[in-house]
Formats: sequence, C-alpha cells, structure tokens
Amino acid sequence: MTIGQVSLTASARSNLLSLQNTAALLSSTQNKLATGKKINTALDGATAYFASQGFLNRANDLSNLKDGLATSLQTVKSAADGITSITNVINQMQGIINSALQSSDATTRSGLSSQYNSLRIQIDYLVDDSKFNGTNLLDATTNLTVYFNESNSTAMTISGVNATSAGLGVAAATNAFVNNGDILAAQSLLQTALATLRTDAAGFGNSTTVVSTRQDFTNNLINTLQTASDNLVLADTNEESANLQALQTRNQLGVISLGISNQAQQAILRLF
Repeated sequence: MTIGQVSLTASARSNLLSLQNTAALLSSTQNKLATGKKINTALDGATAYFASQGFLNRANDLSNLKDGLATSLQTVKSAADGITSITNVINQMQGIINSALQSSDATTRSGLSSQYNSLRIQIDYLVDDSKFNGTNLLDATTNLTVYFNESNSTAMTISGVNATSAGLGVAAATNAFVNNGDILAAQSLLQTALATLRTDAAGFGNSTTVVSTRQDFTNNLINTLQTASDNLVLADTNEESANLQALQTRNQLGVISLGISNQAQQAILRLF
C-alpha cells in the first residue's frame, strides 16, 4: 500500500507504532525463551556472538583431541600391564632357579630347565600381545607421540623399550642346569632383567601420570570454554519470562489505546 493512501490521526499513528514496537519485542522475547539464548545470531550482538563461537570452536577442537589422549593413555597402560606380566614370569623363573639349586638330581634339573625355557618363550609372547591400537611400546623401535593441544604445539614422546627375552638378556638354560655355575649365571641374568623391568615400569608409570593429568586438564578447559561461551549468549529465563508478561500487558493496553484514539472517527459514523 502506498504511503498516504490511508490517513490516520496523530494519536492513532503513535499507538500503531507503539503496538508494532511491542510486537517486535514480544517476538524477540519469545525467541529468547524458546532458544534459551539472548544472542542467537551476529545481528543480536556481533561481539558477543563471535567471541562465543570462538570459545565453542576451541572447545570442539579440544574435544576431538580427547579421543587421542584416551587412546594414548590406554596404549601406555597396555605396555605397563605387559611389563607387570613379564615381571611375574621372571619371578616364576627365579623360583625354578631356586628349585634347581636345591636339587642335585640331574633328571630333576633337566626338567626344571625345560620349564625355565618354556617360561622364557612366554616373555616374547607377552611382548607380542601387548600391542594396543597398532602400537607396541614393548618394542624399542616404536615411539608414541602424544599431543596436548589443538595446534599440536605441545606434545610428549614416549619411547618404546625392548622387553623381549633377548632385550632383557634372559638366555635359555644351558647344559640342562647340570652345573651350579650355569644355574647361578641364569639367576644373575634374571636379577638384571628384573631391575630393567622395574625401571621400564617406572618410566611408563610417569608417562601415564602425565597423560592422565593432561586429560583431566583438557576436560576442565573444555568446561571452562563452554561456560565462557554460555555467559556471553545465554538468556536469563526468569527475566525474560517477566518481560514477556509485561509485554503482553503492554500489547493489550496498546490495542485498547488504539481503539480509544479511533473513537472520534467512529463517532462521525453515528451521524449517518
């Protein structure tokens, strides 16, 4: 409709504009209550909107990083579990050594040497089975790099260890343990292997602590970023509910006021 085709009194036009403004405020308030946000688009407040999106984007990037941290943590734990199991096998082998030293029977010692060699093979099997997600930290040629932030600018490299029987220096039983010297030599190798395993276990334990700490830090940082984003855009639903009631009342009063402002024109119709 072309402006000027319909003439309104000054009071009617003023009331109409007031009603239009109230309707716009009602729509905005209802949208805030429906979404729970006072800033839904850049038009509602560009500074707050883009700052909020920046916080959320970083939180999303860190959330993706959490999966990598969790996988790395389980990889290190798998290696640590392998070390524990290998240590148990070494302890069993030490028991066999002690039994061999306490016996002077060649047949008994031969049988114990066979058991010793069987357990030695189990060490290598445990190393093979300690692989997690394609990574085996009980292999000295393997390194695991753990990234701690979304830009991969902070990281930690965890080096693999050689936990095989050869890597630990655990040799097969010689001469069927007939000679005490052979038994004592095997015992010495086992003690050295245990010392190495304890050092490796401590190293993996420290790595686990670091990765676990960074995982907790990442979780807390994500929550902080989400809270910061919410503080910028979330609406106060109690305040908006009160605003809605006030605007509904204002709208009703505006309709009544518009009717009153038109009464003068309506009175003219009574002359006919």
